[in-house]
Amino acid sequence: MAGPEQSPADPLRVITEPSVYLVGKQILLQPELDRFLTDHGVTWQSDSEVAAEVVTETAGRVCYMSFAKPRPGGNAAYLGHIKEVGHGSVLEHAVWNFVITGISRTLTHELVRHRAGFGYSQLSQRYVDESVAEYVEPDVIAGDPELHAIWLDAVNHAHSAYIKLADGLNKKLSDPQAAAAAMLPPDADRTTRRKTARQAARSVLPNATETKIFVTANARALRHFLEQRGSTGAEPEIRKLAGRMLDILQVESPNLFGDYIKVPLPDGTFDLQTQFKKV
Repeated sequence: MAGPEQSPADPLRVITEPSVYLVGKQILLQPELDRFLTDHGVTWQSDSEVAAEVVTETAGRVCYMSFAKPRPGGNAAYLGHIKEVGHGSVLEHAVWNFVITGISRTLTHELVRHRAGFGYSQLSQRYVDESVAEYVEPDVIAGDPELHAIWLDAVNHAHSAYIKLADGLNKKLSDPQAAAAAMLPPDADRTTRRKTARQAARSVLPNATETKIFVTANARALRHFLEQRGSTGAEPEIRKLAGRMLDILQVESPNLFGDYIKVPLPDGTFDLQTQFKKV
């Protein structure tokens, strides 16, 4: 994955590419699955070695107890049929965990709108010192020297204001009277004062501020995300992220995500297309 980019002349670290880390995925407890099958007088073995694919196939077969006489074609054909008929609920049993970095708060404002099937844990600006923050620059601005200069000047101004506010508030809150006005206890420790200063100072930080987020999502929710945010109508930064996530998911689970194709767009991103929409 491409990482942060920095110009030697720029005092701030400017990022134009997201990074996606797949940090967790399912395992299959085969002995328990075999015990279930034995208890119900059937034998069955999926031809897939991907736990997420076996789990979704198992879930689908439980609906009809169709283990004894499976149709030919194996897991790929089974999940292909699931997508074709839109029986998407069984895809909700397959789950992945990602850490995503190098993205702006503009992006995460859109990302967290995906609620069903997603879970999030995001970097806290109250506790993390943003005086060492990084910033994500839109490609359409980064590619134009004049626009880049305007953008960089605005980000530098906001960054400088944050540092001055955070430092000034932290010093001011050491005074008992100022601390009382901020509704802090008279014996507020240094950590509490710093948190109070940072949570106020962050109000001047721009949407371009880089953030990190831990994302857990199931296959059905991820397909919805890919279709919504990988389309030509999506914002370019989140469309770029959707493309990166698809690259990982197609390697991890080709039977669940292999139906997507990436159509190149003029801005260097891709339109993600599938014949199986809204599964």
